[in-house]
Amino acid sequence: MSSAPVFTTLGCRLNAYETEAMKDLAQQAGVSNAHVVNTCAVTAEAVRKARQEIRRIARDNPGATIIVTGCAAQTEPETFAEMPEVTRVIGNHEKMQAETWKGLAPDLIGETERVQVDDILSVKETAGHLIDGFGTRARAYVQVQNGCDHRCTFCIIPYGRGNSRSVPAGVVVEQIKRLVGAGYREVVLTGVDLTSWGADLPAEPKLGDLVRRILKLVPDLERLRISSIDSVEADPALIEAIATEKRLMPHLHLSLQAGDDMVLKRMKRRHLRDDAIRFCEDMRNARPDLVYGADIIAGFPTETEEMFSNTLNMVKECGLTWLHVFPYSPRKGTPAARMPQVAKPLIKERAARLRSLGEELAVAHLAQQVGRQHLVLMENPRMGRTEQFTEVKFAQDHEVGSIIPALIQGHDGSQLTA
Repeated sequence: MSSAPVFTTLGCRLNAYETEAMKDLAQQAGVSNAHVVNTCAVTAEAVRKARQEIRRIARDNPGATIIVTGCAAQTEPETFAEMPEVTRVIGNHEKMQAETWKGLAPDLIGETERVQVDDILSVKETAGHLIDGFGTRARAYVQVQNGCDHRCTFCIIPYGRGNSRSVPAGVVVEQIKRLVGAGYREVVLTGVDLTSWGADLPAEPKLGDLVRRILKLVPDLERLRISSIDSVEADPALIEAIATEKRLMPHLHLSLQAGDDMVLKRMKRRHLRDDAIRFCEDMRNARPDLVYGADIIAGFPTETEEMFSNTLNMVKECGLTWLHVFPYSPRKGTPAARMPQVAKPLIKERAARLRSLGEELAVAHLAQQVGRQHLVLMENPRMGRTEQFTEVKFAQDHEVGSIIPALIQGHDGSQLTA
């Protein structure tokens, strides 16, 4: 008896979005009795986890058809092709094509190439129109952009995702209208390099133009969020929208990576330490309830203790709340992999210090919310999130997808209680 394919998603929100699209494509093509692993390549550890997951699936399902796709499959197809457990390796562009999945139907799987991975850098379009968002019934994620034109020295992602390409504003607006009509209260715009949205479209609109257009043309959308942005590329319209549009939620996740100017230059980032601090100060002055998250890399090649201290101090000076800490790991084919490396135990120790600081800052934020009123969007019957994306735990059940006015009574170190 045939059964629907089982999907495993590793990595980012964009991968999770694309998994939902692949489920539809696989179903339409009649693919069955297969396990699909959508991989991540952001660190060497992510690739190791993908291999580990493939071996686990093969162990638990002897003789299973295992299809591997995603960023690690795109950047290292030979790594997965060499694994005896793997039936097919599919690239990031190919995984979004109906024709690919038709070739994976049970009666055709022996006739298609084992490795289907083409040059992602030649891809010009993005497949953001394939599904109407995904998420809980409360919040939908909408892909508006894919790929990246920048070449940070530590990053393999452009070689997994290709160059930047945007979903046209009209397509995005129509998609969000359908989502709101289907009952979603909140929409999150996602992409690989969100602030580059529009550069490849006619008239080269900016992300701020898209945000304002969504808010104007979808008046029934109650809450709009933007996922990770590059602060140095925030355009004036986006900055104005963050400052003035109450339906745009007061939470920004920033791609900062480090707080030392020499490290930032060696990373080939487009901002300096003072640019990050100034952006955070200016935006918080414009909107005092704004809360920041940030990606930070610990132990980048050549990083000294003094350079690391500059990063720790920047985290405080920017007033960050949620830290996403990456211990540096060399990615083959990137310039940083050829630089003098920091010892692994030191990288681990610095990452632990960063995470410890992050926990202190998160607890301080939680403590500041006690006694305040928040509008909480319920994700499950007992948990929802504030406008600032902070989790709130309730003692009684509430309807999933409802927005509840809540007086914050306390916190447990990781969640608010109401």
